[in-house]
Amino acid sequence: MSFADLGLSPEVLQAVRDAGYETPTPIQEQAIPYVLMGRDVLGCAQTGTGKTAGFTLPMLDILAAGRARARMPRSLILEPTRELAAQVAQSFETYGKHHKLTMALLIGGESFGDQEKKLDRGVDVLIATPGRLLDLIDRGKILLSDTKLLVIDEADRMLDMGFIPDVERIVSFIPKIRQTLFFSATMPPEIRRLADAFLMNPKEISVAPPASPAETVTQALLVVDTMDKRETLRRLLRHEDVKNALIFCNRKRDVDILYRSLAKHGFDVAALHGDMPQPKRTETLERFKNDEVRLLVCSDVAARGLDIQGLSHVFNFDVPHHAEDYVHRIGRTGRAGRDGRAYTIAASEDGKAVAAIEALIRKPIPRTQLDDVPAVELSLEGGDHRRRGGRDRNGRGRGEGRRRREAQAPREPRRDDRPKAPAPRQPEPEGPRFAPARPVRPEDALEAEIAGAPIALAAHREGARPRRDGQNESRVIGFGNDLPAFLRRPVRVAGA
Repeated sequence: MSFADLGLSPEVLQAVRDAGYETPTPIQEQAIPYVLMGRDVLGCAQTGTGKTAGFTLPMLDILAAGRARARMPRSLILEPTRELAAQVAQSFETYGKHHKLTMALLIGGESFGDQEKKLDRGVDVLIATPGRLLDLIDRGKILLSDTKLLVIDEADRMLDMGFIPDVERIVSFIPKIRQTLFFSATMPPEIRRLADAFLMNPKEISVAPPASPAETVTQALLVVDTMDKRETLRRLLRHEDVKNALIFCNRKRDVDILYRSLAKHGFDVAALHGDMPQPKRTETLERFKNDEVRLLVCSDVAARGLDIQGLSHVFNFDVPHHAEDYVHRIGRTGRAGRDGRAYTIAASEDGKAVAAIEALIRKPIPRTQLDDVPAVELSLEGGDHRRRGGRDRNGRGRGEGRRRREAQAPREPRRDDRPKAPAPRQPEPEGPRFAPARPVRPEDALEAEIAGAPIALAAHREGARPRRDGQNESRVIGFGNDLPAFLRRPVRVAGA
């Protein structure tokens, strides 16, 4: 089957030919006819199968007739990340070059003013991340009452990132009579519940088992000591025929650490994670796509939906916490029928995570080993050592070797351990000594007599003690026995 058999317009077919595509993928072949019919679609397909073109191509023909009004977009596409939203926008520019449709991209890190100007002119296609879209809705800059076509892409990723409440709020602003296209790589119960709430009599399309990696990706697992992971990665990068590669870490700070380490060893590398400013993220991704950078160390912000043409390798420097993320990571290579290779570097404590991945993909990941890098066994009891501070090259907990050596051979006493001479006793200062005064209570004022002492004097009398010279300490500090007149003034008690 060709794209011409799917019912697309000549303008869209010409744009597809210009992009170099001739045969639709299975998800495109099944979804495009139903989208053109106006049906709701529930699509479950693994990453890298062409879902984006599966809804962008028919949307261009659906929106070709009509005109958008100011601040009232005719269609809305929700994406979980800025990079994925920008990629969908690029797809519309590629396939819609023979149409006169307008488009706006609403993502964080960009100027509100520029985005508002586009909305004021009216847009046919609005591509947005949930956070920025809600910001503009709350400012009164967008009305979704004229939106007739809604696309929710990477719904399971929305769930992982905590965007589902935002998505539900956004959908509440859109008319109930609409066409909804709902795509997800996996279909957990929460995503199924959302699909039932958002869709009306949908056509369900599933082109592959949920969360199964592409058959064109050759997988391998190396289990090494934690301290040997960087050396293992460097050896793989030197001995593999790496045209370009994504290197995934679980944490943003580890992305920066690994990036600096690889750059120090002379590799052509860049870093990408969610804490980077949006212009820097965009620039880095463009450099990688244009082959200006060969290696890109990244967090899972780059794992979903990014289409890097001809990506040869994916390296998991860290085993992902969630098994589904493994499929999305390695799905960046082996796309569109091309071959790809995916290496995962695991430590002994990653046994549970590896077991979860293998249970999800329903087959073991082939093990491999490098020369001069000792292999270790996976442990299903791993994880606790990370809370204790890790292990050394000999498998001992950090600090364990020092404690063992100290037990075998008592150390020499250090300077701080030697007995100290008692400090010389300081001579006591000359002058009177007083006991601390007790707090003054409100009832003290009531008990004060006209001829008695003032409150301050009474407080000191209770705690007074004899002086060395035998005199009783009963004077107010600083006044001696001669009190000022304002302290001898009678105290009147209310009700007396």
